[in-house]
Parts: sequence; C-alpha cells; structure tokens
Amino acid sequence: MSNRSIELDDRLYSYLLSASLRETAVQADLRQVTREHRQARMQVSPEQGQFMALLVQLLGARKTLEIGVFTGYRALAVAMALPEDGRMVACDVNEDDCAIARSYWEKANVAHKIDLRIAPALDTLNELIATGESGTFDFSFIDADKSNYDNYYEKSLQLLRPGGLIAVDNTLWYGRVADPDVQDKRTNRIRALNEKVRDDERVTMSLLPVGDGLLLVRKR
Repeated sequence: MSNRSIELDDRLYSYLLSASLRETAVQADLRQVTREHRQARMQVSPEQGQFMALLVQLLGARKTLEIGVFTGYRALAVAMALPEDGRMVACDVNEDDCAIARSYWEKANVAHKIDLRIAPALDTLNELIATGESGTFDFSFIDADKSNYDNYYEKSLQLLRPGGLIAVDNTLWYGRVADPDVQDKRTNRIRALNEKVRDDERVTMSLLPVGDGLLLVRKR
C-alpha cells in the first residue's frame, strides 16, 4: 500500500485510459468536438466522467443535479448511468455550449432524462427549493463559477436526501490552493470551501486528487 497518491506521467495516464476507459462512440465524438472549443481546458476528463457514472450507480440515484454543463460530457455520462425514468436537472447560462450538449444527449438517446435550465444556477436551485424539492435529490455535481461555490454547496445540501452525495470539481485548482502567495478571489473561495467542508458536521467528506481535485461530500 502506497502512503500517498501516485503521480501520473503521460505514459501512465495513457495506460490508465487504455486499461479502464469504457467510452461510447458518442462520448468520444463529443470529447473530440470539445477539444476544438476555445475553452477546451474546461472539459472533464473521460475517466472522471466514468467515475461520476459509477458513483451514480452505487448510489442507486434516480434524481441528480448538474451545476455547470459546458458541452455536456459529464452530464452525458451520468444520464447514461441513470435508469430509464431517471431525471437530471442541468443548470447553465451559455446557450451555445448547451446546444452542443443537447445535440449529443439526443444522439445518445438520453435527452429525455435531462431537464436543462438556461438561467443562473442559483435561480434554478432556489426555484427547486420553493417548489418543494428539498431532500429529494440523490446526487449533485458542482462545476461552475467559483464565486458561488459556497452557495451551490449550501443549496445542494438542502436539495439532497440524507445519504446523498455532492461532488465539487476544481478543488485543488491547478495547485494554486497550496501556494500562499496566490491570493486571488477564486482561489480563496475554493480554499474557504475546502476548509468549511472539512469542518462541517452535517457531512462526511473526502478530497481526492482526481482531475483538478474532486471533493466528495456525503450528507448525513
């Protein structure tokens, strides 16, 4: 047993993908299209998408939240893992990026599972709370504007059932969170959330070196 997480060089990462990735042709095509996007760095890694699908299956999830859609790769992976009558509420403000996402959800025959809301995510989350959906979601993924990470966390916690899971992306933030000389607002917001969740008695948690840092939070 190693006493710390292994570092991945290009050769080992390529092996990881070849040894484990189960990606459909639609998923692979969407990844290729996104690679040419002006903000391609926002694309979730394929192994992380597959990990999200596994978590959803382990939870037996039927109802999920996606806060930050981009071109829809992760939402596609999760929707494919949901049962036929499963439902995802997906929140984003960029209609052009979501048009790409929607087209691939349709190609994969999962668009009927995804309720896409083009609006500020906090508006959508507050609307869900106001219409009585608190405590009814199984899973929430947060990968949107860092300035609202704490708000997304609190709203997700309210919407989740006990035993539900929140996954927060970018929580190692390219290593900037560990550099005391980096004091910009986004980095400090992520640091603050990591510290808050560490001390939050309402949840159990684990911060993993997956992708750019993945914070997993289980509601007690």
